[in-house]
Amino acid sequence: MGLDLGRELEVHADALRLRAERTKILASNIANESTPGYKARDIDFRSSLQQMASGEAADGLSLSTEDDLLYRVPNHPTEDGNTVEIGVEQAEFSQNTSDFQMSLTFINMKIKGLEKAITGNS
Repeated sequence: MGLDLGRELEVHADALRLRAERTKILASNIANESTPGYKARDIDFRSSLQQMASGEAADGLSLSTEDDLLYRVPNHPTEDGNTVEIGVEQAEFSQNTSDFQMSLTFINMKIKGLEKAITGNS
């Protein structure tokens, strides 16, 4: 009976891939803060992660299509149609970065635990 490292780390690895993709989306929002008509986008992290875990998402991650991205509803719409609110985007980006680091920490702890189990160190 072999060790399936992929299965052991699956949810955290999926979370890292999803958080990396979300980082790109949020960075795009921030970069387009002053683009007239630009609509801020985001993902529903929880439902996207559930799709990945259940195998519903094609190739694990299906955020490449427009249907997977949600529009962010602005608190204060602008006259030029841009829905990016820089404070909101920066806060979401910061939280996403913290969550990414937390997932990395979980993976690191899991690997260290597996290493101890394999080598017999306590």
